[in-house]
Amino acid sequence: MNVTEETKSKFTTKDSVFRNLFGIPKYAAQLYMALHPDETITEDDIEHVTLESVIMATLYNDVGFKVKDKIIMLVEQQSTWTENIAVRMFVYLAETYYDYFEDTNQSLYGSAKVKFPKPELYVIYTGEDKKNVPETISLSKSFMDGDSSVINVNIKVVTDGKNGDIIQQYVRFTRVYNEQVRLYGRNAKAVYKTLRICENEDVLADYLKSREKEVSGIMLAFSDVDKQFDLYVNGEKQIAREEGKAEGVLVTLIDLVKKKMLSLQQAAEQANMTVEEFEEKTKLKVE
Repeated sequence: MNVTEETKSKFTTKDSVFRNLFGIPKYAAQLYMALHPDETITEDDIEHVTLESVIMATLYNDVGFKVKDKIIMLVEQQSTWTENIAVRMFVYLAETYYDYFEDTNQSLYGSAKVKFPKPELYVIYTGEDKKNVPETISLSKSFMDGDSSVINVNIKVVTDGKNGDIIQQYVRFTRVYNEQVRLYGRNAKAVYKTLRICENEDVLADYLKSREKEVSGIMLAFSDVDKQFDLYVNGEKQIAREEGKAEGVLVTLIDLVKKKMLSLQQAAEQANMTVEEFEEKTKLKVE
């Protein structure tokens, strides 16, 4: 594949490498066995239930699949840790079960007791700052003062795999990419370097070699979106400055956070502040 820094992708899917990789039964089976080291399954045991139209526009890195009597649901959290992921997972799980009942022709309003697979919920955290990342999160503990009699979901947090398993390889892949972005920016060179390094280290090598064009397209599409969004944010900040607003830049960033167009971490970086400084300055606590 001939990749240059000027390469522009016409890849329009809202997919991600996370969804693409684990959307393949072979790798989903490896993922399941990494989470359940005492069990052995084949790709024929995998039945995907990943939502095609995700409820929350920013939640692209999610995977769901059914294995026997279980439904496995995973969300990737890439950078700043947030307990809000428990709410996102709850909504995602509810939507998945709704689709499951429709697909299996079960009525929630009939007299027959419905049957459904038991859920296992996971967050794959690929960020590098793990000091505030817990081993589990609970909707009840985080948002309802521990009152599980109302409603609850428990989610296991995975920060790394073991002995070169598929989880450890995926986390390494994301970190290699982040390293290359820091060196070269969000462009085709960073993508190309990531693929070569991972193949040389035998990190997702089989997947990357067999789907290099597809994976490159996904990564380039997301890089292009990131660059275009940075241009938009910088343009909004410049307008605020030109209009002479004393707190124009902060007003713009606060508005973008409230509209869910920026995370709190991203807004703080744009303002050249830490998250704590940004929260104190704006009295805003939004993820």
